[in-house]
Amino acid sequence: MKRTLMAVALAATLPFAAHAAEGLSYNYVEGGYSVSKSDIAPINRDVDSDGWSIRGAAAFHPNFHAFGDYTRESVDNSSLDRDQWRVGVGYNREVSQRTDLLTRVAYQKLDFGRGFDADGYAVEVGARSALLPALEGYALAGYEDYGSDFDSEFYGRLGAQWKFTPNFGVAGDIKLIKGGDTQWFVGPRLTW
Repeated sequence: MKRTLMAVALAATLPFAAHAAEGLSYNYVEGGYSVSKSDIAPINRDVDSDGWSIRGAAAFHPNFHAFGDYTRESVDNSSLDRDQWRVGVGYNREVSQRTDLLTRVAYQKLDFGRGFDADGYAVEVGARSALLPALEGYALAGYEDYGSDFDSEFYGRLGAQWKFTPNFGVAGDIKLIKGGDTQWFVGPRLTW
């Protein structure tokens, strides 16, 4: 009877026993330069903006992490700024020694100022992998909804990090949104 109970208890904990794949950390902070080409801007259907972003994540369980980011960009040929932020939670599941499947859900807000703003949610799924000892990458497919004032869209996100040391590297990211938006990011990352 005791063996049966122990086997049942062990089997019940197996889904929670996975960890992040080797070489992948969900504890980091990064900041850098960001550029957007927006097709959803309220002032013009062909708007460029650039500025800075800060992003981070913190693991609070071997399979779960919280994340957030903030971007502030100046819209070209306009007095408007583009502020965008999101906070969310992610689930990572190791599928090999170097690869995790990844699911993320976030609340997000987009604000162009002067009453042009919206908030909503985003959902992403994909994979993250330690491709080489100094290189990791990820590919995500997502869906975001900002409510009735903006179109809901599917998007793809590709990113990579080159590690100069186990704790320091440079990261890059591109988000391609159906309907015409493109967002780029590049900057240093500190991992712990």
